[in-house]
Amino acid sequence: MRNHRITTFSDLLYPNGTLMQKGYSTKAVMRYNRKQIKAPPWRIKEWDFYQVLNDDFCLQLTIGHTSYAGELSVMLIDLNEKKTYAVREMLALPFNRLRMPASAEHGDLAVRRKNIEMSFEVYKGGRRLRCRTRSPRAGQPVDIDLELCQPDLESLVIATPFDENPRYFYYNHKINCMPAGGTVSMGGRTIVFEPETAFGLLDWGRGAWPFSHEWVWGNGSAWIGGKRFGFNIGFGFGNTEDATENMLFYDGNAHKLNEVYVDLAAGGYMSPKTIASDDGRFEMDFEPLYDRYTETKMLFVDNRCHQIFGRLNGKAVLDDGTVIEVKDMLAFVEHAVNHW
Repeated sequence: MRNHRITTFSDLLYPNGTLMQKGYSTKAVMRYNRKQIKAPPWRIKEWDFYQVLNDDFCLQLTIGHTSYAGELSVMLIDLNEKKTYAVREMLALPFNRLRMPASAEHGDLAVRRKNIEMSFEVYKGGRRLRCRTRSPRAGQPVDIDLELCQPDLESLVIATPFDENPRYFYYNHKINCMPAGGTVSMGGRTIVFEPETAFGLLDWGRGAWPFSHEWVWGNGSAWIGGKRFGFNIGFGFGNTEDATENMLFYDGNAHKLNEVYVDLAAGGYMSPKTIASDDGRFEMDFEPLYDRYTETKMLFVDNRCHQIFGRLNGKAVLDDGTVIEVKDMLAFVEHAVNHW
C-alpha cells in the first residue's frame, strides 16, 4: 500500500511551481493559486464538470478551458434510446477570463454568452446548477434548474505530478453521492430528476498537463441498504506512485483502495468486463449498455473518449472489512486518449 494521505494544510505549489505535497486527501487541504503555476500558460487546464444520473437519463454540464480554447457544454443522454442531445458554445482564447474558482468547496461560477448562460452556485450543504439558451441558433432549446444536496464531508482529492515536467501537475476533486432534484428541458422534452433516484457528481480539475495523455476513469453512486454508496476508480494519468484515485464512499465516509484495473478495449468496448482490485476490495462484473463516444479533431487537437454506461454486480469491501453487495448498479467507466 503506497497511498500517501495528505493531512497538513499548505499551498498546492512551491514558489518554483512544483507540487508541495503529492498524494490524496478526503478534503481540500491544499490551496490552489493559478498565479503560482510556472508551466507555460497554454498548458493550463481548468474545468468544473457536473453529471446527474438516474436509471433513464444522464445530464452533463461543463464549464472549462485549455487556455487557448474553452467551452460551455450541456449534454442530455437518453440511456434507453441511446441518443445524446448536446449544445456547445466554444470560447476562443479564454485563458484566465472565466475566473474559475480556486476551490471545489466554495466559489460560484457563472458564464454568460449571447446564446447561452450557465451557472454553478455553491452553498453550505448543496449546489445549484442552471443553464439556459437564449437563441434558436444555439441548438436544442435548454432550460435547466437542478439542486444537489451535499450531505457528506468526505470526498476524493488528489495531487498528481507528471514525469514529463516537474512543473506539470493535476489537482483534482471528485464529489460523489449528491442526491439531485430538479428539471431539465432539452431535446423537446422535460425530464424530472428526483433525489430518491438520481445522484450528482462533481469532477473539478485544475492543472498543467503534457500534450499527450490517456486515462481510464470510472464512477458511480447509488442507494444500497438505505445508505449512500459510491466509488471512484482511475489509472493511467500522471505519476501515481504516491497515491491512486481509487476510493469507496459509504454513508458519508471515504474508504481508500489501492490499485484497480479494467481493460475496456479488450474484446470491444461493448463486451462484458471484469473490474478487479489488487487487494480484493473492489471486484465487479461490468455489463455495458451504451458507449457515448466523442471525438474532437481541430488543428493539432485530437481527443477521443469512450464513456461506457453499464451495470455493475459484485462486492466492495470497506476499511473495517464490511462487505457491500452491489447489484445492477448503474455507473460508467471511460477510456480517453487526448492530444491537446
